This record gives sequence, structure tokens and C-alpha cells, in this order.
Amino acid sequence: MALDRDRVVVVTGASRGAGKGIALALGATGATVYVTGRTLEEGDTPLPGTIAATAAAVSAAGGKGIAVCCDHSEDAQVEELFRQVREEQGRLDILVNNATALHDALTVPGPFWEKPLALTEIWDVGMRSYYTASWYAAPLLLANGEGLVVNTSSFGGRIYMHGPAYGAGKAAVDKMAHDMAVDFRPYNVAVVSVWMGLLLTERTQQVMAAEPDKYAQLEATAEHPEFTGRVIDALARDPSLMDRSGKVWIGAELGEAYGVTDIDGRQPPSHRAFFGETTTYGDAVVE
Repeated sequence: MALDRDRVVVVTGASRGAGKGIALALGATGATVYVTGRTLEEGDTPLPGTIAATAAAVSAAGGKGIAVCCDHSEDAQVEELFRQVREEQGRLDILVNNATALHDALTVPGPFWEKPLALTEIWDVGMRSYYTASWYAAPLLLANGEGLVVNTSSFGGRIYMHGPAYGAGKAAVDKMAHDMAVDFRPYNVAVVSVWMGLLLTERTQQVMAAEPDKYAQLEATAEHPEFTGRVIDALARDPSLMDRSGKVWIGAELGEAYGVTDIDGRQPPSHRAFFGETTTYGDAVVE
């Protein structure tokens, strides 16, 4: 990947998982990457990873990692995050909305009424937090005269996946990308939603390690979290980026179009044939 040491990025929810991988990949381009999350110490959660560890890994990859403790359910903390970016950098090039509340009961079989109401937290840290971060980031993006906002999402925005709370949350951030793109277009700021495939995150690897035979075939098609970051880098460099704005994209297909491979050299497959077409929306009605 080409280096871009002037690039300033915010990746939300990057203590681990998709956010960590995205931050590392963008850090490898030389970017300054603000890493947000709530995990300060190992052991604070059952899964490994902290914002400080991710920030250090970003710096080791060739960028500049800056850890910011931020609870994305608290608007004041999000406001402070972007105040810090403005004061320290004076600009923002890419915002990756990724912080998402995933309840432990999300993948438990059964209808939604047998699961905790707390699954709807994905509408707060997820749907609403994507909106809030974009709202506070907007002045910095507008001042640049260009920029990119990426909402990480999944096929769950179109098909039944983990139940209605999850599906509604993903469908919302997809539509949000479409509508924010309308408002941002006059200012040359692009907004997209990217459907990631099955990711080899810390959580997923724990599940697979417990039943390796069951998940062997699935694991062979999975993406490393860094892959999405590589795709985002390619998107940001695309001279025709604004043509992609306002749409939902399958990350694997963007990777193929841009010639981007995973960290192991593989080309992750698109799951369009299995899950169906991407979500599309009609033209905007603007007053």
C-alpha cells in the first residue's frame, strides 16, 4: 500500500475485532489513526485487546496510533473525541464507524422474545453512535473539502441474521450511509456502507477453536479484520470515489475490483450468491 503520512483517521470500536484490523491496515499506510473504545486494561472484558495495545500496533505498523477512551453511548465523550482531533490535527480524512454493542446472547438460537431486551443496545452503540460520530465529524470533513465516511455493516441488513434487533441495526446504518451521502455530496465527502464477510476476530476464533471440525470449511472463506482496512484505503484513493458514495458495497467485491488481497494473499470470496444482492435505495427527494 502507498504511504500517506498526512492522512488522519478515526476508527471507532477498535480495541479488538474489525475495528482493530481496520486501524492496523490504515496505520500501515503511515496514517495517524485515532483508536476509540472502552477497554483500558486486559481482563476488563472476556476477550483480549485494549485501545492502547491497538494504538501501539498501529505505530509499529508504520503509522501513528492515538488511543482515546470513548464510550460511544455518551454524546459528550464523542464530542470530546472530535475536539481532540481538531485541536491536535486540524483535519480529518476518514471516519470509520464501527463501534457496535454485540450482546453475548446475540447468537443464541430462538425467537427474539426469548432473548434479552438488551440486544437492542445495538441501536444505541451501532445505529445511533454512527450518526453521532458522523455529526461531530462533519465540520472537520467539510473543512477538508473532501473525505470518506465508512459504516461497517453486514448482509444482516438484508437477510435474517441473528434476529430483528441485529437486522434493524444493520439496515439502519446502510440507509444512513445513503442519506448522509446526499447531504455530504456538495462538499465532496463520500459515505458508504461496507458489508464485511465472516471475520477472523478474537470472538470468532474462540468459537471456531472450540469446534474446529464444524467450522473448518467456513474458516477457509473468512476474512482477516485487516482486509476491510485495506479495502477502505483503496476506496479513499479512488479518483472516482464520489461515484461509489451513497451505496452499499460488499467488501470482498470492492477488494477484487481494486486488486486488494487479504493479509495471507487470498482473495476473500463474495457471499452475494448465497445471501443475495446488496440493498439499493431510490433517488433522493431534495427540497
